[in-house]
Amino acid sequence: MSRRPLIKHIRDHDALFTELALLRNKFAEHIGLTHYEYHKVPKFITPDGRRLSIEPERSIIVPNYRDFKGIKSLLENSIEGFYIIKDSEIGFRYPTAAIAGLDAPYIKRFRSEFFHRVDENRNICRPLNLSVGIKSRGKADKREEYEVWVPDEYLEQDPTPLFIDKYGEDLPDEIRDFASTQNYVHGWMGVKRAAFEAIYQNPQHLGELAIVLGLSVDAYNIGAKPDLSYSPLVDSSIAVGNAEFEWEVMGFYSPKGQHADHDQIWEAISYAIEAVDTPLRNNYNNLLAIQESKTERILSTIKSLGIVEQDIVELALQPWEFLQTESANRRKPQDPSRTVNLLGRLNRLFYQADHHLPSLKEIHDLIV
Repeated sequence: MSRRPLIKHIRDHDALFTELALLRNKFAEHIGLTHYEYHKVPKFITPDGRRLSIEPERSIIVPNYRDFKGIKSLLENSIEGFYIIKDSEIGFRYPTAAIAGLDAPYIKRFRSEFFHRVDENRNICRPLNLSVGIKSRGKADKREEYEVWVPDEYLEQDPTPLFIDKYGEDLPDEIRDFASTQNYVHGWMGVKRAAFEAIYQNPQHLGELAIVLGLSVDAYNIGAKPDLSYSPLVDSSIAVGNAEFEWEVMGFYSPKGQHADHDQIWEAISYAIEAVDTPLRNNYNNLLAIQESKTERILSTIKSLGIVEQDIVELALQPWEFLQTESANRRKPQDPSRTVNLLGRLNRLFYQADHHLPSLKEIHDLIV
């Protein structure tokens, strides 16, 4: 079993991604990519000249995370030229809120990472590393994605300036306009993600490019109500739990001094995504036919349990309220003298006894 040295950096993004880059480069040399340089996924340039931020990814969904037992071995044994990067395993706990409705032109989500304090009960976690993301609807391979990190003290502000600062003139007008629309929490998902990286080579179809993929198994629960309270319709505060395997092109290696053109790079990206898809489709006969993203799944789940847009507006829940153990203005309906602990409800998405999500170690051990 791997030492998983990156796990110690789980709270520190700078250290995590710096060390991951060093491991990736070392492994690339190990498999023969000497005198190669790493490049991130470039902007996708449309025929009319727009430069879009695209997330090239695909995923499959199964009923239970245990269905993904041995998936790393399956991929290595099924795909010629596919190499899992040694010691690249990392993990995340993601509380994710849908903050725009099903009728919105894009997905808008609030996401964070979940940590307990040192020497504190591991079942008491608090959101850190907060972000707001806007993505294209659906599950297409090449959806637009724009995401910004939000400082704690900025949570109640319009995030549009952060998007402008990060993307500049590459921020489409429609994304800029949507960023400033009113946000309400529509529902929540709790995700445990076991992630790792791989390099894919196929000289016949990719030429001298070597594609770097980020892959992950997500075990998740979706809340039954926007405020994560108990729902008599499902006899729980959790409506459903499933698992997803996701693969995303993170970048590519190419020989130093050589610059592939736009179309060559994007054709290679598409080929790599398909190369991972084929053995998965051939080996899993229990795939769920869900054509929604995880954030859209939150919205459709809430809707299926009778929550309508007017309910969302009347609740007017904001993401930062779920960082608090005592709500400033929300009371329990059955006992108005008691405040609502929205942070405690958020913890139940991960640690409720009858819907307990697995540990990151358990998932990583399972998928080897």
